[in-house]
Amino acid sequence: MERPRWAPADLDLDRPSVARVYDYYLGGSHNFAVDREFAQQVLQAMPNVPQLARENRAFLRRVVRAMSALGVDQFIDLGSGIPTVGNVHEVAQELDPKARVVYVDWDPVAVAHGEAILEDNDRTAVIGADLREPAAIFADERVKALIDPSRPTAILLIAVLHFVPDELKPIELIGQISSLLAPGSHVAISHASPERQAEQIGQAANLYQKTASPVTMRSQAEIEALFGDLDLLEPGVVQTPLWRPDVPGELGPEAYEYPAYAGVGRVR
Repeated sequence: MERPRWAPADLDLDRPSVARVYDYYLGGSHNFAVDREFAQQVLQAMPNVPQLARENRAFLRRVVRAMSALGVDQFIDLGSGIPTVGNVHEVAQELDPKARVVYVDWDPVAVAHGEAILEDNDRTAVIGADLREPAAIFADERVKALIDPSRPTAILLIAVLHFVPDELKPIELIGQISSLLAPGSHVAISHASPERQAEQIGQAANLYQKTASPVTMRSQAEIEALFGDLDLLEPGVVQTPLWRPDVPGELGPEAYEYPAYAGVGRVR
């Protein structure tokens, strides 16, 4: 296929990317035919995936607002994907123009697109790195230029830890990340689960097994365990739409069938 001008020269255009597929679910344009073909297979198994993605993005925005209300003004989005409309920097900097945001992803399209849209924003950065190597991320000069490790930071792990298999010990990963944070920092997680819409989400997960980012589903209890020694904020680990909804009384029955859980933990 013809390579778009914004696509890095060394990009593999023949393999779907989780970040670009997610961009497609959200209605974005930074995806390729291979990503759209894969996404259509997933949509055959689970047609409501775009709505699930929008709900997940809404959780991200609620977390950023909640952290800003607590006085947190620096954010690191690990496994950020492509920073499209309504992402962390827009929400945080609308509330506090001095807020600083670092996006981290290993997908070169996510990095290239992020660099393009953030080039005039000196309080943001996007780096290509693996979230499974937090020490290297915090040692990056671009991160050090924006994030003060002696002050509270919000770490965002949104719909990404289900791509970290058990053998890579995600609980230990969260512990490593937390050890790099000042007291009063927070870690936000959303994570797919097989406890709702089990047949559909199981079929979708099987498709992801064929990509470079296979999915590991976890139960609510297993997702809660990821927070380790962190102190969970109210309402704990709940289905994603139920975490501090903007208008609680307007939640429909589909919110209680949402096949993912979310929560936020505080570093002591």
